[in-house]
Amino acid sequence: MTSMQAELVLDARNGVGESPVWDSVRQCLWWVDIPGKALWCWHSASGEARQWPTPEQTGCIALAAGSDALPHGQWMAAMESGVARLTPQTDGTLDRTWVARIDQPEPGMRFNDGRCDRQGRLRAGTMVMDMSLARASGSLYALDGHSLRSLQAGFVTPNGMAFSPDGRTMYLSDSHPNVQTVWAFDYDTETGTPHHRRVLIDFKPLSGRPDGAAVDADGGYWICGNDAGLVHRFTPDGRLDRSLPVPMKKPAMCAFGGAGLDTLFVTSIRPGGDLSDQPLAGGVFALRPGVRGLDEPRCIA
Repeated sequence: MTSMQAELVLDARNGVGESPVWDSVRQCLWWVDIPGKALWCWHSASGEARQWPTPEQTGCIALAAGSDALPHGQWMAAMESGVARLTPQTDGTLDRTWVARIDQPEPGMRFNDGRCDRQGRLRAGTMVMDMSLARASGSLYALDGHSLRSLQAGFVTPNGMAFSPDGRTMYLSDSHPNVQTVWAFDYDTETGTPHHRRVLIDFKPLSGRPDGAAVDADGGYWICGNDAGLVHRFTPDGRLDRSLPVPMKKPAMCAFGGAGLDTLFVTSIRPGGDLSDQPLAGGVFALRPGVRGLDEPRCIA
């Protein structure tokens, strides 16, 4: 793999491949296909992939603390009607236990992007699935034990969540075409609460819409430029540092992984219509950007 050239990992043909998470214990990459209602796993050593059907559309996942001894781990999944604990079985079935349910403010909503903070507390946003409605009914939620509390409201399509290496800055975007903004927040690591929201990046003059993101060990903020076929890196002060191309128009989210955490995995979206110019859309790709990532915290819920 050359330094900046994307390599195909798996021609998954996902409708919306999202929430890639590197499992350092099993040395494999996990992610979800939202409309396909599937949890995916790709093993780096064998190159084999398998999937498990999920009971609802799943926006994001996090590896549960204390589950490393299980064959496929255990996953906290933010879905349509709440957060569930998912346990993949070797026979291809998926055990589900609800942890916290939610009363969405209107029909047709689900969870979208999210991840754990550095302390292992899950934070995830909700959205109206029909983006053409442009309804700002989404909120950012915190999972505290067996309950969900709203931290911020008024989002159309919350996305791009990530935390600085020291955990004291939280990043969040709204990828809807009407918004296209990335914010930074001061993050209280004691209470798990964001405050002092400010604009970090105005994406409107840039290439693509801000989608899923990751932070490297140096504090660089990597975010997918949806519709532009690019993955951008920004410095902590919001300066565009570099843009790396991927062979599809809609990269969805990125995550660092591999044995040295020096591979940037990128999931993608496979839209309808003519795909002759991007036949690998919906696949998973890998880049070697020359920086290392950080291990994702285990979810303590």
